[in-house]
Amino acid sequence: MGTEATLVFLTVVGARFVVPLFIPKYPLPAIIVALVLDGIDQTIFQWFGYDPPGYQGYDKAMDMFYLSVAYFSVLRNWTSRPAIEVARFLFFYRLAGVVLFELFDNRVLLLIFPNTFEYFFIAYEIVRMFWDPARVSMRRWVITAGCIWVFVKLPQEWWIHVAQLDFTDTVRDHPWIAPVLAVLIIAVALWIWLWLWPRLPERAWPLKLAADPLPEEIDTAAERDQWVASHWRVFSLPTLENVVLIGLLCVIYGQVLPERRTSDLELFIGIAAFVVINAAISLAVARRAGGVESMAASFGARVLVNALLVLGADWLLNQLGDDLNLGIALFFSALLSLLMTLDDRFRPVEQVRFSASRPPLATRT
Repeated sequence: MGTEATLVFLTVVGARFVVPLFIPKYPLPAIIVALVLDGIDQTIFQWFGYDPPGYQGYDKAMDMFYLSVAYFSVLRNWTSRPAIEVARFLFFYRLAGVVLFELFDNRVLLLIFPNTFEYFFIAYEIVRMFWDPARVSMRRWVITAGCIWVFVKLPQEWWIHVAQLDFTDTVRDHPWIAPVLAVLIIAVALWIWLWLWPRLPERAWPLKLAADPLPEEIDTAAERDQWVASHWRVFSLPTLENVVLIGLLCVIYGQVLPERRTSDLELFIGIAAFVVINAAISLAVARRAGGVESMAASFGARVLVNALLVLGADWLLNQLGDDLNLGIALFFSALLSLLMTLDDRFRPVEQVRFSASRPPLATRT
């Protein structure tokens, strides 16, 4: 790979890591940009004469990264518990499917486990732009997810991953497709304008694109620490959820990283151990030292701690006649640090928002 292709590759990959970090603050615009990047990155590579080896594996790893950030932003921002539960199922269902795809290299698995979460996230944020999602029933959220699953994602997954068709080539070979699609788009637009839009409820507020402020009960580090210290445990369902999420995400990345020497099971177990250690560190900090307001500072401190843990593990393995691939190990520790930082910041918000009884938190001065 030449210098130009290398720079293009690093720029695109860097963008696919950075853009999702805006999803918690600007959910709809950021996830649409991430979706567009996902759709055009291979075309950009080909423009510069580079065809990345193992593109499908790389693409699915980057997809699951930005969907993971979107999932954590669900915990921070969403005010509808039914919508959160639907999103949680859709996210982990897709995560399981991508892992199976990476392990067995069977494209049909991507059809069986479609990425419904992504478009469900977009649907929720479209509702939130004008209306209160908390007023929407579980039944309607399930119907929304079902319609996306059946009428949007199944055809899309079949087209891309099973039939492996290219839109441009298909339109060139079958010219009648373009006018038919144009008529369908116009028909849908007219249906929305003439039938759906007049039947929608009155808007609850003007256009919203940025995420809402955090609840007053937990919008400072002191309040978050008090909640975590009182309610969190190291061995708990949230820790198990993070073990599954981060462990499986790292297994997906492990399929595309070169020179990895561990098996998938060994990688998952190692990541699980780091997640539990990080959960213990988060609880200890909340109970004793206290957190900081800056998310960047929290992330930096966690990266440093996990890097030291990796170096310590490497030293211990050296004493036993083995070693780590430090580059890969440090990459995984940085990825884990980012996701655990997001969890530490956002999960308490969901818990406080839906707490049956909200005990008094830190007193404001």
